Amino acid sequence: MSRAARTGRPPVILLGGDLNTLSAARSLGTLGAPVYAIGAAPVANRSRFVRPIRPPSRPDTAAAWAACLRGPDTDHLRGAVVLAASDIGLSVLARHRAELSDRFRLDISDVAAQLAMLDKLSTYELAVEAGVPTPRFWRCDGPDDVERYRDELVFPLIVKPLLSHQYQAAFPGLSKFRLVHDVDALLAAHRELTRAGIGVLLVEQIPGPDDLLCSYYTYLDQSGTPTFDFTKRVPRRYPPGMGLGCYHVTDWNPEVREVALRLFTYVGLRGVANAEFKRDVRDGRLKLIECNARFTAANCLLTAAGIDLARYVYLRVLGENPILPTRYRTGLWLIHHMVDLRAFLVLRRRGELGTGAWLRSLLRPQTLAVLRWDDPLPAIVRSEIWAAAGRAAAALRGTRPAPPQRSWPAHPGPPLHTGSGRR
Repeated sequence: MSRAARTGRPPVILLGGDLNTLSAARSLGTLGAPVYAIGAAPVANRSRFVRPIRPPSRPDTAAAWAACLRGPDTDHLRGAVVLAASDIGLSVLARHRAELSDRFRLDISDVAAQLAMLDKLSTYELAVEAGVPTPRFWRCDGPDDVERYRDELVFPLIVKPLLSHQYQAAFPGLSKFRLVHDVDALLAAHRELTRAGIGVLLVEQIPGPDDLLCSYYTYLDQSGTPTFDFTKRVPRRYPPGMGLGCYHVTDWNPEVREVALRLFTYVGLRGVANAEFKRDVRDGRLKLIECNARFTAANCLLTAAGIDLARYVYLRVLGENPILPTRYRTGLWLIHHMVDLRAFLVLRRRGELGTGAWLRSLLRPQTLAVLRWDDPLPAIVRSEIWAAAGRAAAALRGTRPAPPQRSWPAHPGPPLHTGSGRR
């Protein structure tokens, strides 16, 4: 008899995702829930805990996933819990919530708030209304707007897609936006993105290194009360200054919590909520980068620190009363080995990170993003083991003294945090 049969756990379907889906599948599979995935990345689909479902072939990915959930491919999964691990997944659940609720079990949601947070322009506009600091930004529908704002624009400037998943589908890679340094480059980037059907806004780049990036995570219940608090920082990302986080560390920062909850409360988010900020060295204020209402790539770090978010959400959807620990582990690091090596090589060429300092950073207590000995295939698919070894050897062929380390203000707060509103 299978473990799922012994536990009686209903299946779960994860929509899209990459490392976040892998982490959630491992947690839920260990719990005894059969895990299915629609549109997940290969690194997740090769997990022993995941049963991939291939959606019908359609030009519109969201439409294909919706058809899969409403069609015969998932008839045997009626009553399953369906959770979003990607922006496309969020969009599908929000836009088809009524009909999918008759077939599956869904988490609580304020659909209007979730859709507003998917759109980067509406996210920033609502943040301003809520009194949450943002970078300077400009709506840009066409070249005429560039000319209108020419005297206001500050370079380097971010050409940011309104919908991240549309940009990632059209331009796969690790960068989430375009960074331009003059008006000509801005016009060229705007022209390329709009030809691909991608709406954009212009956002000033907040100066300062990546270790000024920080995030807050929580789950908002039916009344909008946060049921736990969790914060982390991102010392490195790739490409540096504009890519995805590759080195994270848990901490406790009540200031990040306060600013994030101000936004969540104003827009009315329910369920999983995450907001990312960067501290602006010019005025010391935290400025909003983005908001997500789903599992993120750092989900495995939350789990390792003591907050198993996927399991918590799954059990809540089933009407159970999951209890989270009253504390989580701070000072725990998450590393994406392959990507962090690339970040290190770039930073070393710039003279911003020496080999010795980088190696010392690897000696800290760490969570591995992909490699797990009881589920090794995802690491092989991602080639994490072999690529990490090869890049490390290449990196160590040439060394230089570590540059002086910057000193940034320490985040206030206790070494361990007792969350609010746990039940």
